[in-house]
Amino acid sequence: REELTHLILKLLQAWKEPLSHFNQHIEHHQELPDDSLSKAKQISKMVQELETGVEKVTEKMQSMGMISNSLHGMASSEATGLSISNEANMMSDSDFIHCFRRDSNKVQSYLKILKCRIMPENSC
Repeated sequence: REELTHLILKLLQAWKEPLSHFNQHIEHHQELPDDSLSKAKQISKMVQELETGVEKVTEKMQSMGMISNSLHGMASSEATGLSISNEANMMSDSDFIHCFRRDSNKVQSYLKILKCRIMPENSC
């Protein structure tokens, strides 16, 4: 449980900066429809909300003694060590979206596994 929670938080936090850069990048593309920019901003907001939700679940699990407090205070400083390199800045939009989708699927799978480990009665 603890390792899964830690991994989920790290993945979500690692995407903050790249998504911010991606949003800035697409804002400069005049040929993109407004709904593309809107969707990119919506994705960033959803990642932030998901991270906040996972942090709340983590706090609840800690208060119930399901996991230790070692995740407490796992600030974004750990994830910000993953700053964007020049290679990532040159990544094509389609590659970026592909990587984001792949990591999003991982987070979804990890959350399902975590749910089954927390509440095994849900016939997982």
